[in-house]
Amino acid sequence: MPDPAVVPAPPGLDVATASRYARAGLDNVAREYPNQPMHLLSGPDDLGASPSELHPLFFGSYDWHSAVHQHWMLVRLLRRHPALPEAAAIRAWFDRQFTPDAAAVEVAYLAEPARRSWERPYGWAWLLTLAAELHVAADDDAVFAPWALVLGPLTSAVRERCIEWLRTTVYPQRSGTHANSAFACGLLQSAASVTHDAGLTAAVAEATLRWYGRDAGYAAGFEPSANDFLSPALVEADLLRRILEPTEFAGWLRKFLPDPEPLTRPAVVSDRSDPQTVHLDGLNLSRAWCWQAIAAALPAGDTLVPVARDAAARHREASLPAVLSGEYVGEHWLPTFAVHLLDRDGA
Repeated sequence: MPDPAVVPAPPGLDVATASRYARAGLDNVAREYPNQPMHLLSGPDDLGASPSELHPLFFGSYDWHSAVHQHWMLVRLLRRHPALPEAAAIRAWFDRQFTPDAAAVEVAYLAEPARRSWERPYGWAWLLTLAAELHVAADDDAVFAPWALVLGPLTSAVRERCIEWLRTTVYPQRSGTHANSAFACGLLQSAASVTHDAGLTAAVAEATLRWYGRDAGYAAGFEPSANDFLSPALVEADLLRRILEPTEFAGWLRKFLPDPEPLTRPAVVSDRSDPQTVHLDGLNLSRAWCWQAIAAALPAGDTLVPVARDAAARHREASLPAVLSGEYVGEHWLPTFAVHLLDRDGA
């Protein structure tokens, strides 16, 4: 068992690294094609519209949810490093794109009744995460306030959808991709915490305990699947550590994950040009932040702490260098996961 005293601390998000991710993010949000719109056609009038016509706020980065979390990344990087070399370009992008008219188009698209589950829950959770980041940033610097204001109507609409989903959905989704309920709940809990949204906080907590509170005996050896970018087990544990007290969480985790060893081995990424296989880089990054958070949440002296810290370090080292691989199928989203890992902000 590794000695926690010699496990290297997570690397910080230094200016040089932030600059590289910012440049990638700016390229991504402005790149309209290739594009996978997941566009439900409710009639002939829906044919022929371009991504930027359908989604004037979030048309780039290959798909809507990736555009949303690339915008989150840009705001986070600008907030952390106001003197970033790309700061002026980030501000110019938001000033140009974040307009009330553009937001109104996004709200209208979401309001179409046939699209009630569109981007649920992954895109919704990232949208509220972006809104929360703007909320925090606006308290520090007034430059962010107009962007937060523009996003307000869309934020309100998505929040209502999230509350309804949490309160009415009987079963969680346990996949390792976008539909996963636990990952979305973790983002929503963090967003609600910083915006002091008591209603959303309560809805997340209630759904979490209802969906996962009695889970036990998870068979970790079945992970990963071929295109996972989330560990169903670890994002669930990462969620429960937010809801339960440390001692209670430790007891739950022992029952839920009796053999964590299979989840301590990084996934092998055989082809970073394949849009599904490269998901496994995201899996390594998200496992790293889950293990990191689990280690911090467990009581002092828990024997799983050094195991979790070592696993976090190994997963981080396996995929962090590959975030900017030159392959757009990974680069359009992986920088966000890297920033989420390197700059957790207590999440």
